[in-house]
Amino acid sequence: MKLQEIIEKMNLKPLTDVEEREVEGVFISDMLSDTMTGARAGDLWVTVQTHTNIVSAANLVDAAAVLVPQEKPVPQKTIDLANRYHVIILSSGDSTFQLAGKLAALGLSPQQG
Repeated sequence: MKLQEIIEKMNLKPLTDVEEREVEGVFISDMLSDTMTGARAGDLWVTVQTHTNIVSAANLVDAAAVLVPQEKPVPQKTIDLANRYHVIILSSGDSTFQLAGKLAALGLSPQQG
């Protein structure tokens, strides 16, 4: 599914520049080490983490985008770094649980190994 389609259907707020990407699955974790070993290229990564290290982790696994729930504030330093490395960060007022349900309803699920 195209990232722009997900943004529109779920009313997500882009915090960075958005490039067209294909979303292959979903990965939900707040632990960077878990994300670096478990997320797959093309995943939409849902996390409450907002520090600059999320940019490195998302870049390492080639995440389609990072989705921050509950309108948690993302520091400008993180947004600037994400733009520099073409990492897309999105925001939603929904909880992680609500986002998981909505993403599943769109037909997205974790990628299988």
